[in-house]
Order: sequence, then structure tokens, then C-alpha cells
Amino acid sequence: MPTTFANLPPLARATVSETSSTFAPERVLWEETMPGGAHWSGVLRRGNTLRLTDLHGAANVSALFFNQEEKTERYNMPDTLKAQHTAFLTSGHVCYSDMGRVLCSIPEDGCGWHDALCGVIDAAGVRAKYGEARYQEHRNGMYRSGLDGFLVELNKWGLGRRDVAANVNFFSKVSADLEGKLHFDVVHRQAAQHVDVRFEMNVLVVLSTAPHPLDPAPKYAPGAVKLTAWRSGTAGADDVCRRSCPENERGFINTERWFL
Repeated sequence: MPTTFANLPPLARATVSETSSTFAPERVLWEETMPGGAHWSGVLRRGNTLRLTDLHGAANVSALFFNQEEKTERYNMPDTLKAQHTAFLTSGHVCYSDMGRVLCSIPEDGCGWHDALCGVIDAAGVRAKYGEARYQEHRNGMYRSGLDGFLVELNKWGLGRRDVAANVNFFSKVSADLEGKLHFDVVHRQAAQHVDVRFEMNVLVVLSTAPHPLDPAPKYAPGAVKLTAWRSGTAGADDVCRRSCPENERGFINTERWFL
């Protein structure tokens, strides 16, 4: 579990978020490195931001988001994409729940494209691409699939297989050609790229750093990612995510009414 620094001042009722590449050290809640092929879950509260940093240019971070207070409300991929007229996520975009509320938003992004279409790799996919490396023989060097990582973490919160919906794949770029075939961009990821995910609700976050299902790399070698959480505040009136489209303005209003 991440370390929490108890001597931090309480979070004020913020309306303007801190979105620059640097932020005051006293705002940091915790920081840790998540190895490739690992899994993690935790609650990020309204007004907190989680920065994901691709340490070596080889990371894929698959993510699921749930309303912590009512876990039947979760990230809805179709509504997120159609409301913002996009097929991928980047700065200015938000992640909608199936109740039309903004679970989280992306105020800053040094990567530029995050896949929202391709899901996670399962155990059969890992065996077909990379072979098999079980925990019994390989311990932490095992080849864990993204789906199995999700299931391990979901079980900790009373959730399970039926709660695995479409996810976001941070740092991975997948585009379609004129025939509709999907292609993984092998040069898109660069070391030290980061993306900020700011939470507009109290959100259960589930992460896996297993390889993207379309990654053509011949060996199982997913990259590590640094997680940094800090107290940023929520989206202000002129926030890039709120102002990016009329739908987002309505989504933020719907979200804020939840906390009245």
C-alpha cells in the first residue's frame, strides 16, 4: 500500500486545480514505482490528482474507474468517446460514468494519445504471444495478464469478473487504417512522458501494467510506471477539461450536484 503523509494540511474546498508540470512538495500524498506486469488498486478522492510517468518508454497502464460510494457506477467508454467526439483520450478530455458524471479528467498530458478501445490482454493472449511463466517457477518474474491483474484487485473490493468493463490504456496509441484495421504505434511511447488524471469524484482506481493486447513486442517486458498522487483541487470555471466542449460543462455540473 502507498505511504500517506499524515502531516499534510487538510484539503480546502478548491475550485482551481494545480496542473503545471511542477507542484509544491507539501501537496504530495504519496509516490511509488509500479513494475511492469503488476497490478494496483486504491481510492483517489475528489480534488486529488494521480500522475502516471512512463519511466522507460515501454509502459502500458490499463485502468478501471468506479464511484467509491456506489460501485455500480463506473467508467463508461462509449459515452466518454461520443460525448467528446473522439476515439482516444488526451489533455482536455474527461472520463464519464454511466450516470453522466465526470469520474476523472485529464488536465495535462505529455503523451498525446491514450487508447480507449482495445481492452486488456487475457491469460490465453499472454500464452499465445509470450509463452508461459507461472508464479510457482518464476515468482515475481511470472507473466501476468492484464485481466488477471484486474481480477486480483477487484476481488479486494467485493467486485469480480462481471465488473470488468471497457478500460483506458494509458501511454498506448492504437489507430485505424482505411480498412478499419487497428495498428499499435511502436514509436509513440517515450521515456519520462507523463499524464495527469485528476479525480472529480471519490474513485476506486484499478490499474494493471501488463502489456497492451496489440503490442507487437516479441518478449514479455512491460515497462514500469511511477505513480505520484497530490492534492490539486478540482476543475475551476476556466479549466481546459470543462471548457473543451459543451457536453463537459454539463457533465461537471452533474458531478458537482452529487456533492451538494
